[in-house]
Amino acid sequence: MLKKIRLTLAILFFAAITLLFLDFTGTVHAWLGWMAKIQFLPAVLALNVGIVAALVILTLLVGRVYCSVICPLGVMQDVISWINSRRKGKKRRFSYSPAKTWLRYGVLALFVVALIAGIGSVAALLAPYSSYGRIANNLFAPIYGWGNNLLAYFAERADSYAFYHTDVWLKSLLTFIIAAVTFVTIAVLAWRNGRTYCNTICPVGTVLGFLSRYSLLKVRIDTDKCRSCSLCSRQCKASCIDYKNHTIDYSRCVDCMDCLGSCEFGAISFGPARKVSRQTANSHNTQQETDTTRRTFIVTALAATATATLKAQEKTVDGGLAIIEDKKIPNRNTHIEPPGALSLNHFAQHCTACQLCVSVCPNGVLRPSADLTRLMQPEMSYERGYCRPECNKCSQVCPAGAIKPITVAEKSAIHIGHAVWVRKNCIPLTDGQECGNCARHCPVGAILMVPSEANDPNSIKIPVVNEEKCIGCGACENLCPARPFSAIYVEGHEVHHEA
Repeated sequence: MLKKIRLTLAILFFAAITLLFLDFTGTVHAWLGWMAKIQFLPAVLALNVGIVAALVILTLLVGRVYCSVICPLGVMQDVISWINSRRKGKKRRFSYSPAKTWLRYGVLALFVVALIAGIGSVAALLAPYSSYGRIANNLFAPIYGWGNNLLAYFAERADSYAFYHTDVWLKSLLTFIIAAVTFVTIAVLAWRNGRTYCNTICPVGTVLGFLSRYSLLKVRIDTDKCRSCSLCSRQCKASCIDYKNHTIDYSRCVDCMDCLGSCEFGAISFGPARKVSRQTANSHNTQQETDTTRRTFIVTALAATATATLKAQEKTVDGGLAIIEDKKIPNRNTHIEPPGALSLNHFAQHCTACQLCVSVCPNGVLRPSADLTRLMQPEMSYERGYCRPECNKCSQVCPAGAIKPITVAEKSAIHIGHAVWVRKNCIPLTDGQECGNCARHCPVGAILMVPSEANDPNSIKIPVVNEEKCIGCGACENLCPARPFSAIYVEGHEVHHEA
């Protein structure tokens, strides 16, 4: 019964979190957005004490249930391992292996150092929720989008509007490659040895493993009934059951409950932990040597910084007055972060590079950066669209507090950047044609068309930007017909401010 409950909850959590990254309508987030916010690292970086405390208490009560139910990367490994186990002769294929102590602690130390040093790209590569988010956004979402477009194609021919076409495009080649390599690596490990990634690489698993050693309820072995048949060990995807010595490494046990039904002698049960025997205590000596390192993690993670990201890519837009060709990204001195990010430093300190905000952006504005100092961290670029004043979706879904929740009214008053006019690219001056696209479409009226010759009021008009009114939404840059570079582009602000 415990296994069935665990499986049911795991499937529900996995499906729901995956839908958060696939859904381009924003409907799912209204109901299930909280599932992203209860992930461990985002909750820590968001300083969400209530959720962190709840996860710690949960682990102290029943062990690493977070890893087997709530963490989407952990459940994905179970799915891959289960597929392999269905093959003939593969139903009982695991075996006990000693903990890779040096590797677990080494990765944890690297993770903590990366957070403290602000090397967010390294931390983002190791964080389980962030890794799954990139996999879902870069590998699963395109397949979901193509399937939707296929349904939309047939629905259109049946005069139905139940589905509509959506753009499927590569937001970042480098991030796509990283996501693909991550997926293949984890899939191979899961296919061969179950939860190897969780118990040797994942820093969250290492921290929760420390806590789970002291959990109230545990899987335990009745030594009087045990016949050392190894059935439980061969079912253990965490490779933590030493059937010869009748011990379980609780720091690696993910409470999958697979072992409970495997024992033919009733020697395996789940309940209050017995007094630790001398033999069990000896098996954990190596882990006790590093307790201080593990305790340090939660404290240091609260003050940690995570950076990451990748340089935005561009797409063809209708040029209107110009020949249709690819726009090139302007060389911005300061990159642009979305309203609610508060500042570049705040965003860098809290962003886990999970890219949930990228997946929900309906305007194609957010995409992973290619800058190695901000690898995989979202940034704004206006080649495909602009940040519409009526949209605040990214601020509503961020689980780590990198983008604070804001209302539509608040967004219209936040200055994230300002427009800069480039005289040599402006069509009225280069082609002698009236334009004014930037002024017509500016939602805050920050651009005014004035005569190009001060002494001639009838001369062709050019734009003038009022930086005090400009909020940096990018409508002018996106809709400028000049190619390959827009005649007006947005420079970001290091610290956002309100009008």
